[in-house]
Amino acid sequence: MIYVLIEREIAEDLEATYEEAARRLLTNAYQTDGFVDGHTYTELDNPRRRFTLSQWKSVLHWQQWYSSEQRREQMAQLTPMLAHEERITILQRA
Repeated sequence: MIYVLIEREIAEDLEATYEEAARRLLTNAYQTDGFVDGHTYTELDNPRRRFTLSQWKSVLHWQQWYSSEQRREQMAQLTPMLAHEERITILQRA
């Protein structure tokens, strides 16, 4: 099992639009082979900063989702709403 931490900062005044697009993206990830679980968090002092922590059966499963046409299409809609490029960190239990 691996964990994937995705950090995003939403551009000003685009929170509502972002929420809808991000929800669709996570819903599609839920249906992907190898996806185990996922949760989204908001930074306490900066509500525009979001963290999604997902659990995958393997790095291969994550890479298949990451490079899928479905994710690319959805990220094409989501990326313009971000203040910065998303940051992805792949984690494993120590």
